[in-house]
Amino acid sequence: MSSTTDTVNVRPDFAKCDGLLPVIAQDAATGDVLMMAYMNEEAYDETLATHRAVYFSRSRQKLWRKGEESGNVQEVVAVYIDCDRDTLLLKVNQIGGSACHTGYPSCFYREITPTGIVVHGTKVFDPEKVYKK
Repeated sequence: MSSTTDTVNVRPDFAKCDGLLPVIAQDAATGDVLMMAYMNEEAYDETLATHRAVYFSRSRQKLWRKGEESGNVQEVVAVYIDCDRDTLLLKVNQIGGSACHTGYPSCFYREITPTGIVVHGTKVFDPEKVYKK
């Protein structure tokens, strides 16, 4: 595998997608896809500065520092950008064992099969206790 350093246009193109770019969080150790969220430019800059995943919550219309309520933070190991500069991939160390607000390790715990939904994995925490709303 070869690598080169390309410093031209390395920032994401936040002018696309109304300033919110999709981000995939992947477990750095296992390669498992943990979740998908969105980042605006402010979330991206804070993620780079702190090495902790920061997203933009579309429902709350504000920055969402992953784990600020649950303690399940994501330490960012590496940040990848796609060829069009409009999608990001974060390789993370998932602290606390769960990336999903439902308590599962991954947001992608339901498999759609011809016979119905199959749930994979075991809940790490009870969301009713963690998110006392």
